Amino acid sequence: MIILGLTGSIGMGKSTAGRQLRTLGVPVYDADAAVHRLLAKGGAAVARIEQAFPQVVHQGVVDRRRLGAAVFGDDAALTRLEAILHPLVRRQERAFLQRARRRRIAIVALDIPLLFEAKAERRVDATVVVTCPAFLQKQRVLARPGMTAGKLAAILQRQMDDPEKRRRADFVIPTGIGRRWALRKLCRVVKQMRDQGTSRHMSGSFQ
Repeated sequence: MIILGLTGSIGMGKSTAGRQLRTLGVPVYDADAAVHRLLAKGGAAVARIEQAFPQVVHQGVVDRRRLGAAVFGDDAALTRLEAILHPLVRRQERAFLQRARRRRIAIVALDIPLLFEAKAERRVDATVVVTCPAFLQKQRVLARPGMTAGKLAAILQRQMDDPEKRRRADFVIPTGIGRRWALRKLCRVVKQMRDQGTSRHMSGSFQ
């Protein structure tokens, strides 16, 4: 099974690329969606977060906005939160991969926002970075509810610069030209990886 690592800075179009991969028959593990499940009612992270940040849990559900406010600009608080969430997210990722292997799926994708920052590229066979011009990225992000220029600046400070991500990527998908163009590029990536997967299966090594 070939594992693609899908990543990109905030507002670059990663979520759209993930949906497009699914339309191409590639199962996608969404790390952000996993966090949502962990913070929802009955989620595996709720009790530990309530202990660490009691003001952010209401009726068994983590209020993501309050949690964001509790860790915004506080590196120690963010580190505590990551220590709770990251192992649980990795556990769900491993379960996703195990299910895919049991089903003999040829290619899957891991949608990981901080893939390079967390050195998660070591866990994948190839990396796909989505990108767009900075002005469009800013326009997209500031249109989100509750987002401000200050919050965006803080988020970008924690993320690797887009040029460096593009330099490290095996494949770069521009999303500023239109969804149809991005989908065509993704189609070519999936076809190439499937072809390489067949070669790897035949030869016993990744081509």
